[in-house]
Formats: sequence, C-alpha cells, structure tokens
Amino acid sequence: MEDKKQMTTKSKLVIAIFIFLIAAGSAAVLFVRQTLQPVPSSPEPHRITIAPGTGSAKIAAMLEQAGLIRNAQAFTYYLKWKEQGSKFQAGEYELQPGMTLDEIIAAFNQGLVVKEEGTKVTIPEGFTVRQTADKIHQQFGVDPAVFLQTAQQYRQFTAKSFAQIPNDAQLKNRLEGYLFPETYEWTPDTKPEDMLDRMMLELDKKLESLPASWQQTLADRKLTFHQMMTVASLIEREVAVEEERTLVSGVIYNRLKKGMPLQIDATVQYLFDKPKDRLFEKDLQLESPYNTYLHTGLPPGPIASPSFASIQAAIYPAETKYLFYVTKKDGSKGHLFAETYEQHQQNIAASKKNP
Repeated sequence: MEDKKQMTTKSKLVIAIFIFLIAAGSAAVLFVRQTLQPVPSSPEPHRITIAPGTGSAKIAAMLEQAGLIRNAQAFTYYLKWKEQGSKFQAGEYELQPGMTLDEIIAAFNQGLVVKEEGTKVTIPEGFTVRQTADKIHQQFGVDPAVFLQTAQQYRQFTAKSFAQIPNDAQLKNRLEGYLFPETYEWTPDTKPEDMLDRMMLELDKKLESLPASWQQTLADRKLTFHQMMTVASLIEREVAVEEERTLVSGVIYNRLKKGMPLQIDATVQYLFDKPKDRLFEKDLQLESPYNTYLHTGLPPGPIASPSFASIQAAIYPAETKYLFYVTKKDGSKGHLFAETYEQHQQNIAASKKNP
C-alpha cells in the first residue's frame, strides 16, 4: 500500500516537472519571438557606423544601444542561425526604428551606406582636358597639374571608351575628347582618377543609346572610333547652330575624301593654352600635327569634349557636295555653305556686308 502511494507521488512529481518544462519552453519560445520582433517604429532614423573588421557581436551591441533591436544576444544567435554576418560591409548606415532583423541584415550585406553629400560640377560641351582641370580645381581644389598628369599617365581606367584611345605619342592630351561633358557630383575626397573614369563611363553610357548599327556604320566609312571622336570634336568647336552639325560634318568628310586640308581654325586654337580672340597668318604657320592648315587629314586626336549631338553628327553626316563654309557676320553664329571655291568667295563677300 505504501509502495503504491510512493508511486503515485513520483508520478505526480514527473507530471509536474513535465508541465514545468513545457511551460518553461513555451515561455522561452515566447521570449525569443518577442526579442526578435522589430522595435516600435519611429520617424527619426538612427546612424550606425561600422568600422572595418567590426565583429557581429559588437554590431549587435551597437544596434541594441541605438534602440534598433530588442536584444543583442538574440540578434547574434539569429545571425548564426541564418548563417549571416560574414558579408557585412563597413560604413555609416542610417537605419529606421521598426526595421525587421532581415531588413537590417540586408542593409549591411548590400552596403547601403549613407551617401556623402557631394558638390556638383558642370563640364560644358567643347571643354578641353586643360579647361576641365581648371574647372575641377575651382570646385574641389584639385591641383590642375596633378589632374593633367593623371589623365596622361594613369592606366587602370575601367571605361570601355578608354581602350579605344591609340598609343600615339603625337596626342597632346591622351584623354582629350573622351571626358563627356555633363553635370557630375563628387565628394571633396574623390580622386582625380575616379573623376576621369566617371566621365569616360558617362561616354560609354551615352554610346549605348545610339542605334545598334552605329559601329557597322563607322566600319562602312572605314573610320575608327578615335577618328569619329576627333571629327565630333571638330564639329563641336565649329558649330553653334544645332541644325548645322550634320552639314559641317558632311563638309569635313567631303574634304577628307578629296584630300583637301580641313583648314579649321579651332585646330590651331588648340595649340594655345588659352584661345585667341583672333588668329593671324603667323599662327596658321605654326608647325604641329594638329594644324589642319599645314597638314591634310585629321589631327592626331580630338581637340575638345564633344556633345552627344556632335557624336551623332560625326557618325551620320549630311550627304551634300559642300566643301566650304564661312561664318555669318549677322550675329546668328550660323554659316554660309558652298560647293565651289567661287561660291565660297561670294559667301565671304556677302558675309562681310553684314555689320
């Protein structure tokens, strides 16, 4: 009878322990669930800076201290369970209270750091590398000599267009014409090589918007990419009226086809650090492969950064018989075009009649 009573007591004890364990387990599960829930949302974001080499436990502690998670230890265990934390990227993050743990993890994995506010700079169409260097010096304080040296010597650019530049000792500035004119935003610590690469990558991007057959069009004209960019730069420096770009392009190709010197003033102006208000006869006699009064064919490379419109005109010129053009003197900045030298002389005389 006593043994039976002892058995009953033991059974009750076992049942009590079992119930306790279940209750404790349920409480533990409930606790874990609660600690893994997002903290209450708030409109005010918090910034967290992760230094290189910071471990996941320290990151968890920082998150808890900032009020972005409920429990650092639970977050650390969650990372181990999800096999996360090894790909977190260093940087400054702006996180919103109320984000889930998975959203926080994704932000760290993807490196969604706070974008440092930069300064905008606009590189105008038709600028040379030297003018670009001076512009960037004004905006960011970068030494123009360092900028020009980087443009001339740096080799690790990632832009596709960079690979199209020939290794030609006659090039006055190696990257001339390849720095696409656009508005850029850079931080004060942006390196010159990164600025240069960004401008060439922008050129790559613009070229992607051309018709798919544009490279075949160049091949049909027996033109290299570098030659096309050179023509585009000549158009850019010669044309002010939009609809004349293809006409001037046609004149350039017509003269090249006939073996005539291009006689473009802008190629002589390119020989000077600062453009002259007026070229004299002695200037036209300056010996340089860029002087298209002395040498037939194209100069060794571009003389400025062409706009996308000039690039299009260089690829798709107007089909005309024009061989000459002269600037109107009526303030329109337009040109008078001619097929013959006689017509050209008449246009020059007509142009001079305008005040």
